[in-house]
Amino acid sequence: MRIEQLYTGCLAEAAYYIESNGEVAIIDPLRETEPYIELATEDGAQIKYIFETHFHADFVSGHLDLAKKTGAKIIYGPGAKTNFDIYEAQDEEIFELGEIKIKVLHTPGHTLESSCYLLIDSKGKEQALFTGDTLFIGDVGRPDLAQKGDITTEDLAGMMYDSLHKKIFPLPDNVTIYPAHGAGSSCGKNMSSETYDTLGHQKKVNYALRAVSKEQFIKEVTEGILPPPQYFAKNALLNKTGYDSIDQVIQEGSTSLDLDEFEAEVKKGALILDTRHQQEFVKGFIPGSIFIGLDGMFAIWVGTLIKDIKQPIVIIAPEDREEEAVLRLARVGYDNTVGHLKGGFSTWKNANRPVETLLSITAAELENDTRENHITILDTRKPTEFAAGHIEGAINYPLDFINDHLEDLDKQDKYYLHCAGGYRSVIAASIMRANGYQHVIDVQGGYAEIIKTSLTIREMASS
Repeated sequence: MRIEQLYTGCLAEAAYYIESNGEVAIIDPLRETEPYIELATEDGAQIKYIFETHFHADFVSGHLDLAKKTGAKIIYGPGAKTNFDIYEAQDEEIFELGEIKIKVLHTPGHTLESSCYLLIDSKGKEQALFTGDTLFIGDVGRPDLAQKGDITTEDLAGMMYDSLHKKIFPLPDNVTIYPAHGAGSSCGKNMSSETYDTLGHQKKVNYALRAVSKEQFIKEVTEGILPPPQYFAKNALLNKTGYDSIDQVIQEGSTSLDLDEFEAEVKKGALILDTRHQQEFVKGFIPGSIFIGLDGMFAIWVGTLIKDIKQPIVIIAPEDREEEAVLRLARVGYDNTVGHLKGGFSTWKNANRPVETLLSITAAELENDTRENHITILDTRKPTEFAAGHIEGAINYPLDFINDHLEDLDKQDKYYLHCAGGYRSVIAASIMRANGYQHVIDVQGGYAEIIKTSLTIREMASS
């Protein structure tokens, strides 16, 4: 038997490959199919089942393309309804896979159809539980995404409490918990950077599992949940209704455009998405372009900040990473990439087209400016980060909600922007510049460098 966790850091997502005696099950696959097919080929095995723990909201799953290419059966838990053929499993139904068994445990709470998959080895031992978004390492799934009719967030949290206590708690403490996400995902609020653990250890350290009553559990898991990114509902719908072939999306999106073709697409309404490193972007960029770098949580920020999932996009990419950008856009359902500028930003610059730059200063220079002037500092981190510590007098202006609050600022004023390390603040600065805010300054290295200066730091409780 082989269990392989395929963890994708930029989405904080874990898919799973399970092989036994020539038969394979894939759990919660990403949209690209090659990694799973290659593993099966390596093992001389056949993919038999594609198990989905629920209708994912934070990425477009690869179940459709993978099923078409391999003939595998798509399995969802009780209550799942789709526009394509699936097998709707029953609670506690068992699937044979080589010499092992996989048992369905219906665990509503995160969503109504949410289910976990219990791996029972060839000796009948309950060995591993693939928990999807029901149980994370350090957290549980957010219970606010599947509200329907009279079903409230509190109702779903109560369902999750029952699912955990009736279905998961009775399992042996040495069962390995394999969740669908880790730290950085918006599907929970307190996830660990660890990507697996034992059930017994989680009972000791996971705040949600230590709740002494259902009422306390509901209170704790519903407090402090930020609104879900706007693309969540759109991805969930795609996972229920279907989508275009990933091969077709990549082929069409990877078109190489010359300068005239690139400019023509922009005139027709395409968004210029610059995916280079932030340090390259600030030195020079195409006016009106938005920066979201590939060397960060790229897909999550695309889904959070580009509201129209059908928005035509043209890409400025680092050399030889154009197709990567198209794939990572498609992972969150942004399938309307129309191409990339051949030669990237250098082509634009060498053609003497207009170029803008973004002033980027050090934390020490920020310190000097605060001494000499009254300045406005925008902290683009999340509210929880801001509460833990921030520059005295700074305004919390989270990148997550920037599109909803642009009009709160005066386009004539000067703004100093920082985040934790320098990635999010450049994204925010690019959005502000594209919307007519000309006087924006980025602080290199963000809060990590700021705390090394003598600038006064305040916590929310003492502000």
